[in-house]
Amino acid sequence: MKVMKKFIIGLLVLIVLVFGGLKIYEVTNYGGTAYYTQIVNDGKKLNEKDDNGNAFIDYQYNQKGYDESGNGIQLEFNGHKTRPLKRNAYLKLTYNDKKGVTSWEAVPKKDVPKAALAKLNE
Repeated sequence: MKVMKKFIIGLLVLIVLVFGGLKIYEVTNYGGTAYYTQIVNDGKKLNEKDDNGNAFIDYQYNQKGYDESGNGIQLEFNGHKTRPLKRNAYLKLTYNDKKGVTSWEAVPKKDVPKAALAKLNE
């Protein structure tokens, strides 16, 4: 009975450690701070090739983004589309200190925090 109890406790500790480690890995490599920006140009057109040698078009942007407190940083990201992103569209970008911009999504103007919106409208 004691052996079974120790085994179950050890198994639970192992599960907690594994899931905790995975969560820390996810946060440090893919999580980050949300920044908001507005598309003001067509970006730089890139003619790229994938790993198989197939050509594709992408657009690169380099512009200022602001967090919910209005603190700004310069952000560089790709649109991952064969056409430029829509002008004047608001984006929420996730920025990671190690990886840069890891994701972005279009958001309505009403979802942009007031401090970030004020900086974008300066």
